[in-house]
Amino acid sequence: MKMHDVRTYRSAEDLPREEQLAWKIAEIAADPVAVDADVEEMIVNRIIDNAAVAAASVGRRPVASARTQALGHPFTPGATVFGLKDARVSPEWAAWANGTAVRELDFHDTFLAADYSHPGDNIPPITAVAQHVGLSGADLIRGIATGYEVQVNLVRAICLHEHKIDHIAHLGASAAAGIGTALKLPVEVIYQAVQQALHVTTTTRQSRKGEISSWKAFAPSFAGKMAVEAVDRAMRGEGAPSPAWEGEDGFIAWLLSGPEARYQVPLPGKGQAKRAILDTYTKEHSAEYQSQALIDLARRMGPKIGDLKQVDSIVIHTSHHTHYVIGTGANDPQKMDPKASRETLDHSIMYIFAVALEDGGWHHEKSYAPERAVRPTTVDLWHKISTVEDPEWTRRYHARDPKEKAFGGRVVVTLKDGTVIEDQLALADAHPDGARPFVRANYVQKFLTLSEGIIAPAEQQRFLEAAQNVSGLAAGGLGILNFTVDPAALGAPRPTGIFDYGKGKS
Repeated sequence: MKMHDVRTYRSAEDLPREEQLAWKIAEIAADPVAVDADVEEMIVNRIIDNAAVAAASVGRRPVASARTQALGHPFTPGATVFGLKDARVSPEWAAWANGTAVRELDFHDTFLAADYSHPGDNIPPITAVAQHVGLSGADLIRGIATGYEVQVNLVRAICLHEHKIDHIAHLGASAAAGIGTALKLPVEVIYQAVQQALHVTTTTRQSRKGEISSWKAFAPSFAGKMAVEAVDRAMRGEGAPSPAWEGEDGFIAWLLSGPEARYQVPLPGKGQAKRAILDTYTKEHSAEYQSQALIDLARRMGPKIGDLKQVDSIVIHTSHHTHYVIGTGANDPQKMDPKASRETLDHSIMYIFAVALEDGGWHHEKSYAPERAVRPTTVDLWHKISTVEDPEWTRRYHARDPKEKAFGGRVVVTLKDGTVIEDQLALADAHPDGARPFVRANYVQKFLTLSEGIIAPAEQQRFLEAAQNVSGLAAGGLGILNFTVDPAALGAPRPTGIFDYGKGKS
């Protein structure tokens, strides 16, 4: 890996294109390096993982809304939409619909470093373009490898959340780069597309603050949609605000750490394989990633505690990020509200830990059910839980050494009689370095479990076979990387919107 020093430049300073971060990203996107076998295997795993969580969410309101919007933009050849058999829509709208389905349950893969991310969000926009243009499975795999590489390395280097910028700003650039790789575009075109995508996907972190709404699911699909449009404009010769990161009035100077800031961004050198996907990890539980290890810890601690009515207090000692994003350090009263939205409860480790203690596990639907959240015993336990930042867990959260990196915490339970029960867990069981690392069989089982009763058994097997043979799919054959469901599984009809009035071609 090569480290690139990225800083703000005054307009009067000379910063050649070749020295700009967007150009360096475009260079690695255009590099025709082969995809390693273990990387290809993991890409297949994540295609299956995305489909699993999309199937589980296919009938939920935000997903149905996004799908209905997409159907207002039919297109030939177009791209497929999860759940639908024959529909083809314009690729940016397929990215929108499918990206929302993937993101709705907050249940796909994650990468945490200087910032946080869900790199699987790259897959829907890259796949949509590949289907529409008629690319091969090998082209798709190369594009997805780039999407992961770019997003992961931006997340390693550039913290967005400390400046209250939503993490989709990294995703817009990575998806544009991945699409550029799949299409085998020249460096100049990818360079312009990456900058355009960054410029139009920079939004605030209010998406994940206070009363969290369904926009949390739409935000990554918006970035994917914008990436498709940015690449299209760049292919037509349109330019972008440049230099997007380093400009005097650009991203670093005004939205990040200011004109004096410097960031060290790692990227592969020419001819180096793109392997960043192997540093990412999926979720066993449908909840914010920092809660994964703590759910596993709750399962382990529950029997030790015994009667939960005897709990006086529970303090979770954890990282800065966990404390301030999903803990009591966020100072969000909504995180303690039994009537809060699913999206808000997903970002409340106090609620999550309480339910996991009571139930001995976590369920992607039952654990968030309104009647579950208002259960008196749950509310009582939930409101006894607090978080504190522990500098050691913060250090491990940001550690570069994989043996040091951790996303868990130490839990101290004090009972009413003064007994103290402590335990800690650094990594989720399903993490690559955890007690039960996810392998292909786990991804397949996750798909079968989440799609049970939604996708017919024969269709489940057809999709799994297609996904596991993606590298051999010929040009124009990517349409089979979709699943169909009975219309009854698609949820109630959505209220009419603007796009329902026009059903012509995009």
